[in-house]
This record gives sequence, C-alpha cells and structure tokens, in this order.
Amino acid sequence: MSGPRDDAELLREQAVLDRAHSSLELMQGRAEAARKVTDELVQNENTADARVAQWHLRRRERDLEVAAGPLCFGRIEEEGYGRHRGDVWYVGRRHVEDPDGEPVVVDWRAPVSAAFYRATAIDPCGLVHRRRFSIEGRKIVAVFDEDLTDPDGGSAGGLPDPLLAELDRSRTGQMRDIVATIAAEQDEIIRAELNELLIVQGGPGTGKTAVGLHRAAFLLFQHREELLDAQVLVVGPNPLFLRYIADVLPSLGETSVVQTTAEALLGARFRVRGSDNDATTALKGELRMADVVGQSIRSRISVPDAGLELRSGVNVIRLDASEVTQLQKTALSRSLPTNDAREVFRQMLIQESWRRHAERPGVDLGLQPGFLQGVRTDPQFKKDLDRMWPTMSAAVIIRELLGSPKRLAQAADGILSKDEQALLRRKASTKLADERWTAADMGLLDEALERTAGVPVTYGHVVVDEAQDHSAMTLRMLGRRARNHSMTILGDLAQATSVVAPGSWEAALHALGADSAAASVRVAELTVGYRVPASILDVANRLLPEAAPNVTPARSVRPGGAPPLVIQSEPGGFANAVVAELRAVWEKTSSVAIVGIEEDLDLIEPELLAADLPIERVGRRGLPGADAVALVDPERVKGLEFDAVVVLEPAAIAELHHGLRQLYVSLTRAVQYLGIVHRRDLPAALLDPHPEG
Repeated sequence: MSGPRDDAELLREQAVLDRAHSSLELMQGRAEAARKVTDELVQNENTADARVAQWHLRRRERDLEVAAGPLCFGRIEEEGYGRHRGDVWYVGRRHVEDPDGEPVVVDWRAPVSAAFYRATAIDPCGLVHRRRFSIEGRKIVAVFDEDLTDPDGGSAGGLPDPLLAELDRSRTGQMRDIVATIAAEQDEIIRAELNELLIVQGGPGTGKTAVGLHRAAFLLFQHREELLDAQVLVVGPNPLFLRYIADVLPSLGETSVVQTTAEALLGARFRVRGSDNDATTALKGELRMADVVGQSIRSRISVPDAGLELRSGVNVIRLDASEVTQLQKTALSRSLPTNDAREVFRQMLIQESWRRHAERPGVDLGLQPGFLQGVRTDPQFKKDLDRMWPTMSAAVIIRELLGSPKRLAQAADGILSKDEQALLRRKASTKLADERWTAADMGLLDEALERTAGVPVTYGHVVVDEAQDHSAMTLRMLGRRARNHSMTILGDLAQATSVVAPGSWEAALHALGADSAAASVRVAELTVGYRVPASILDVANRLLPEAAPNVTPARSVRPGGAPPLVIQSEPGGFANAVVAELRAVWEKTSSVAIVGIEEDLDLIEPELLAADLPIERVGRRGLPGADAVALVDPERVKGLEFDAVVVLEPAAIAELHHGLRQLYVSLTRAVQYLGIVHRRDLPAALLDPHPEG
C-alpha cells in the first residue's frame, strides 16, 4: 500500500489501537479500584467472603497485565448478508472491551479468531477481508491487506509480510511467542480438544515447541474453571531448554502452568547423585522394568505356612494359610495402591475374626466393639501384619531391588536374563538418604511409588516436548500424571538421539498407556518449516534417508538464503579457521553458537579467548544471548535456535550415538547463517548427491 490513502488507513487503525490501549487501562483501573475495596474489607472485617473476593480480584488484576508485544495484530471482516456488511473483529493478545462492555479487541483464542489464522482465498472461513498490522511499540507502521474473495490474491499462497518480518528478526537467546503469526496447520493443533492425546511430529523449525506452549495457553482459556486448579504441566528435556522457553506462557498471560523436567518431577524426593552407563540406562528405560518392579512388590506380600492367629483378650481365632491367601487376593483385586490395599486387608482380617467369633454359641453380640478393639490393639497382630504385608516405601523397594542380588533374581525371574540382572546390580549406600540415585532410576521409583502409594500429583493437561528421547518408563511416568490421558506430545523422530528413544510413536503411545485409555488418540504432522531457510534445510535433509528413513522431510517456506559455507582447514589450522569464521559472523548477528563434540570445544576454547572473542560454555546457567558466543554440544543444542551457527567437524559428530541424527540437529539450529568447519572428510550422507558439473 502506498499514497495518501495509506496514511489515512494507518491513522484510522492507529485510532483503534489507541482506543484499545485506553480501554484496557480503564479495565485495569476498575479492577484495581475493586481490589482496593476488598483490601479494606479484609483489613477491617477479615471475613472468608472478603478474602475470597480479594483473591479473585487480585487474579483479575494479574490477568489484565499485558506482556511485551502488540496488543492487537490485525482485523478480520466477515461475509455480510444481503445489503448488510459483515462484522469486523480486531484480534489481539487478550480481550479488551469498552466501558459499555462492547469488544474492542477479541482474544486470539476466542472461536471467532480462528479464521484470522486459517482463512485463505481457497477456504475463506466466512471472511471477505483480513488485515495484518506491523507494530513497533504502540505504533502501527504498516498494514498488509488480503482480499479473501480473490483466488489470485496474496492470500491464496505464500507468506504475509508480517510473518516474513517476524521470521527475519534476530534471536535474543529467549524464545518468543508466535501469537501474531500462527499458521493454519499450527492453529488446528493448538485448538484441538482437551480430551485428546495428541502426538505432534514435526521437523526442525516447524514450530512444535511454540505450538505446544500456545496450546497450553489456549486450553487454559477455553477450560479456565477446569484447569485453574488442575493446572497444566509442561515437561522439557533439560533446565537449559526450560530457561529458553520460560517467557512464552507469561507473555500470553498464563501462570497456572508448571514447567519442569521429567527428572525433576521426583527431584525433591529422590536426589540424582549418580549415573549409569548406556546399557544400564537403556535397560532401566524398558517397559519390562515395570513388571520387575511389580513382581518385587508382590514378593513382599506373603502368608505364614501355619496360617494366622488373631487374639482379643483370651479369645483366639485361627485362620489357615489358604483363608489368609484368599483375603489377600480379595484386597489386591480392589486395584488400590498396595499400602491402601494393606489397610483393606487389615480390616478384612479384623472383621473376619469377629464373624468367626460371633458364630460361637452364647456369644454376646453387643461385645463386638470391644472385641474388635482388642484385635486392633494386639501387639502380635501388628507384628504378624507387618511380616505378611509390610507398609512399603518406593525408595526401599528400588534400593533393595538394585542392591540385593537375591531380591533382583526373585523379581526378575522370567523377565530379565542373568546378564541383564548383572547390569542392574549396584552396591546400596549405607543410609537410604545417601543412595546415589541416577536419572534412569526415576522411572523405577515412580513405578514403585504409584504401585504402593498412588500418583502424587496429576494435572489437567500435560505437554511433553522433545518426547522422542524419553524412555518407555519415563513416558509411562508422564502418562499417569495426565488426567484422562489429556496430553500433547511433541517431537521429531529424526532428532531421536538418546539410547532410550522409543523408536516410533506407536511404541510411545503404548508406553503412555494410550492403547488402553479412553482418551481420543491422534497423530498430527507439521511439515512446513518456518525457521530454517531452505538453503540450510535442504542440506540437512540429505541426512534423513540414512538417519531417519521413515520421517517426512520438512520443507522450508523461506526460499533462497545463503547456502552453508563449508571450510576445510589446513593441517594444524583448525582453531585458526574457526576463529576466522567466527569473526566474520560475530558482528553481523545477535546470537551465535558453535556446536561440536566436547573434545573440539575444549580445543578451540583457549584460541577463542586468546582472540578476545566473548564466549560462554553452555550448561545449566542458560544461554548467553547476544552477549557472547554459545559453545554447546549437539545434545544440549536440541530445541534451541540461533541467528548463526558454526558446526565443528561433522565427521566427529556423526560418530556419536545416533550420530547422523545429532548432526541433523546441529545443522538445523541456524535461522540465518550456517558455517561448517572441518579437518576430516565430511560424512558421505552430507555430500550433495547431485553436484553441479
């Protein structure tokens, strides 16, 4: 758009945006005034009703806070009827209404807003026009119009200008929300029903993480009352990743979300101090271990060969072993955690003792309370009960399972081979509190915890990112925390690099318990890459036929771009080549990463410091952002993105476990520029199969 008409359009739309901000400020003022009234009531009266009102109004104030980003990012015009023009809706970050209660801006999650993201000239979704805004601060600097009645217009295909501008923005080390630029295939997933167990398979740059986080925000909007207390759980692969995404949900106004790692779900109860080798880690992650844990628990429940004697005063009731066994089976059939079933068994024994006693001639039935109390308080009864069915601790069960060859052999009989049992065995610590739990033990501990005491906490919805790398036992742990199996599982099988990766989404669904769940199960695929330019993605996709032959390669909507710069260093000049390459890109971009195996990072780090280049080794502290170059290994870089990436020695990365997949991950972290520095020959799978000439 250009010319005087454009200026007039910008002024009209700016007036609407100004009105939206003014209306929001009025809403915030009314909420603050109402809250102050309740503050006075609480101070003066301190009644329960006043405290409840105060809590709700404080929450209302928080809900009206708007994080950084445009309040409104476009408008849509619906198709009219006859001579009547259709309704016009302004779509934005949150709902804004004027003093009369009329909407000025509708929330992006409202049903009417769906057409803003999904409409095309081919399928206009009931719209005739869409306008998108480019906003800097609170000022509209440009508008982009789409005539949805014109099949040959810009809305029929391609990317709108605001989305292209967003894709070209520099990265800062923190993930941003995409609320203004959600694509149609992403919006369909975001608005899926709460009762679905939804698996989202998507290649690099397709927006899996953003979709999962925006889905959490959408569900909290659509099911506010249901999820306010139940909350949404977001599980990331590591603390670094959680720091990277930490600002997204708050920017969307959502705080009823718990963001953690799978390991940290039990971290407060069982501290991870040890580590396992790959073979042990893989074994502990298999579903067979659930049967081993279950068998270990059942082995602790027994019946004395001589049966059982129950006493109340001078009265003795005898039960033979078969009768006690039947009572145990009845208690176990209740599908309760074993500690709860133990209490059922205890009560059954007490009641059975009275039933037997009451059958004797001349018994005064009015003495039942005293008789039952006598059985309950008999010290020998408690000792016998503890021997037959002890109260169980998850920590003790797993500690003894791994530390006692006899208990392990008993629990693993018919499930694990002797060699596999040997992989699991380790020396137990002197004190239970000092046990050196490993990350792979968490799935075992959670299994024991669920079977003995029940799931500690469940959530209204669970979002799991980078799920392709979770073991079956970890997925089982996460699945039991989702009420009614309401979950969003995000991942890319082509990026599955861990030794415990399930290998397929069918296997993951089985581990989640979805094959026997009442929840609706669906697998959706994101195939359009928005982040990685085609020039980079096309090179990375060369690895997929060998690295992940069953995965559909993502296609980029960002055509062109500079192809990766491949630099082969002279003998002994590897570090100098990296320094020269880094100097060339450092001043041009906002975020830069060097990705390589630990040995190569160790090699070049002193050279980079000597060259006075700002660097930071990426670990648990987070990303350096624009302040320094991030040095990071292929495993930690997963899920992150940078303006520029320099990949070191692809051949060395390819030699790691699932090396070609780790190389694929490394190459697809760049959103603008990719450099490759190598000494050795490049992996054959990375070479261009159709070189020019």
